[in-house]
Amino acid sequence: MIKQFFSTNTQSWSLLVSRLALGAVILPHGMQKALGAFGGYGLSGTVGFMHGQMGMPAILVLMVIAAEFLGSIGVILGAGTRFMAFSITLTFFGAMFLGGHIHNGFFMNWFGAQKGEGIEYFILVLGLAISLLIGGSGKFSIDNWVSKKLK
Repeated sequence: MIKQFFSTNTQSWSLLVSRLALGAVILPHGMQKALGAFGGYGLSGTVGFMHGQMGMPAILVLMVIAAEFLGSIGVILGAGTRFMAFSITLTFFGAMFLGGHIHNGFFMNWFGAQKGEGIEYFILVLGLAISLLIGGSGKFSIDNWVSKKLK
């Protein structure tokens, strides 16, 4: 089971590109929530908002922050890629449906002309995360190195 968890197509450039793209897009969101970077609330502010105002259980808020911050770092490095991609998948699937984005239509709110953000961004994130969940981390990853050591 451990071998399957770390297994990957060791020569796959497409998994590498998917990994780097997903990590590069999600990491700044995680940094907003965890560190307060890029105009974010930081850890206490995010917990206060998502728990206090949105009513999410505090443990779930911490899991969302971990999925976006630590999960994106893990994806970029290719460390526990399947687990990290799964955590990102759960987080963004939940945000898409429970966060109300599904009710805002398909398109992002580029020009402020609609009620909120649609689901197109979520579809891209989920597509990348699910492809990594299925395929693993590809070239130049810690999982690749671990997989070779386990053989």
